[in-house]
Amino acid sequence: MALKPVHLAVYDTLADWETGFATAYLARNGYPVRTVGASATEPVVSIGGLRVLPDLALDAVRPEDSSLLILPGADLWDTSEDLAPFARKAREFLAAGTPVAAICGATAGLAREGLLDDRDHTSAVSFYLAATGYGGGGRYVDADAVTDGALITAGPTEPVAFAREILGLLGVYEGEVLDAWYRLFHDSDPSAHAVLEKATAGR
Repeated sequence: MALKPVHLAVYDTLADWETGFATAYLARNGYPVRTVGASATEPVVSIGGLRVLPDLALDAVRPEDSSLLILPGADLWDTSEDLAPFARKAREFLAAGTPVAAICGATAGLAREGLLDDRDHTSAVSFYLAATGYGGGGRYVDADAVTDGALITAGPTEPVAFAREILGLLGVYEGEVLDAWYRLFHDSDPSAHAVLEKATAGR
């Protein structure tokens, strides 16, 4: 049975490094990864200078056709209202029970949309989100990455922990295999390689 695609939001100034671990290992495990922009005809340019032509426009994305919406950080989350439609799309996904994963500045976008008021979450630092004026300060968790139901959040320095939560939530890796994946890529633990190799040999 074919897996529903994972939708990766792309927009100008997106932080290239924040989602690579997640999308690479989702793709390696059978999830099609589709890029989503404000438009499907206008390319965007990342912080690292990568030019991306989105696969489809945000308006065309439906929660029922998706496994996950990933929102990377970007300067634009804090400098304009341009990305507010992506936060509204996240609201639509969560209302439908389809997971959303937000990292770095995207967490502030979700905070402004009111999506963190009643969910455990994290970000770069608590006062970064507090500056949005949101009502969820009491649910802030000082952790690398946090999963609450269908929502994953992480800070900008934790792309591996962010990916771990995504892979765990979607059931790509579980238990000791998920732990080994994290230890290999986060801690450079050579003993983790054998665990992963054995677990994935039959895939």
